[in-house]
Amino acid sequence: MDPHIRAMVAAATFASITGRKVAGLFDHAAGQDLRIAAECRGDQLQGFDGDRSARFGGTLPEIFDSGEQSFVSFERDGDRVKGYDRASGTFYDAHIADGLVQVYDHGAAAWFAYDVQDAQAPQSYHRT
Repeated sequence: MDPHIRAMVAAATFASITGRKVAGLFDHAAGQDLRIAAECRGDQLQGFDGDRSARFGGTLPEIFDSGEQSFVSFERDGDRVKGYDRASGTFYDAHIADGLVQVYDHGAAAWFAYDVQDAQAPQSYHRT
């Protein structure tokens, strides 16, 4: 799975499960801030990846990524999410722990962690 799709999944996971807006992410694997935003109301998700100038969103359980012109399935199961990236043919799992979103990419056989920037306080993160 491409790193930008993992980041999109992380932002969508946080917005969908918590109902809070995402104003940015810190990608621990890359060691950098990502300009990505997401918001979810019910089953309607919308987001923007500023690093790629690409919109993403739709009616869950499907997310359309305009940058890749592909779909990612997105199934909520309590406080967890699982799905499939059609572009890479890769499954993923994601969950939130203390404001940190963790995404397991089955294709890479590895976990990836993201801190979520609070939309109400642009300099802080949701982690406790």
